[in-house]
Amino acid sequence: MHTIGRIHSVETFGTVDGPGIRFVLFMQGCALQCAYCHNPDTWRTDKGREATVDDILAEIEPYVPYYRRSGGGITVTGGEPTLQAPFVARLLAACKRRWGLHTAVDSSGFCDPVHVEELMEATDLVLLDLKLLDRRRHIALTGQPNDRTLAFARWLSDRGKPVWIRHVLIPGVTDGAADLTALGAFVGSLDNVAKFELLPYHRMGVYKWERLGKPYPLAGVPTPEEKDMRRAWTLVEEGMNSRRC
Repeated sequence: MHTIGRIHSVETFGTVDGPGIRFVLFMQGCALQCAYCHNPDTWRTDKGREATVDDILAEIEPYVPYYRRSGGGITVTGGEPTLQAPFVARLLAACKRRWGLHTAVDSSGFCDPVHVEELMEATDLVLLDLKLLDRRRHIALTGQPNDRTLAFARWLSDRGKPVWIRHVLIPGVTDGAADLTALGAFVGSLDNVAKFELLPYHRMGVYKWERLGKPYPLAGVPTPEEKDMRRAWTLVEEGMNSRRC
């Protein structure tokens, strides 16, 4: 049962999705449709290739020495890995049991904690994407409200599960002063944040939208400049500090 996963693609030398060098597994399927998504080809649940846990373990095995020496491991992303939680849980548990690899899940948090308990038991680190704290604008940006994401963040905090919080800075969309200070205050209210990453918006996935025949919603939106990133960091830190006071 649940031994088959639907896979979009793999990367064998990932360096940005968790500590060390990592095997990055992109799962197929996502309930969100973010306006800036750089993998819109992962949205549909009926695409990708089918694979068993053993299939993926065989793909990982040749690179295990690199992952172990670098303090790396495996990161499962997407798409949204929690949509295939039973498969991912079995895969990560096998990676830990067989090789002692560090395991990470990169998630939007759009899930019911009840359905991911087994997965979280096999996960050492959650890379949690917080897109916007404003519920109405979160719906406009992603197609879904953020209630589940915020509840999942608190659920992880209550259980002491280490997280890296990630936020993409999009000029004119997610860079408002009130948004950034609210984000900082929320992050500051969590007890399990090992790292906060502010990521600059980029347009590297636009060609995929064009290839799929989809109009790109953020056409004309520039990538943020260094001064924009510094300003954003300052505002997030103000929000964090206000929470600690």
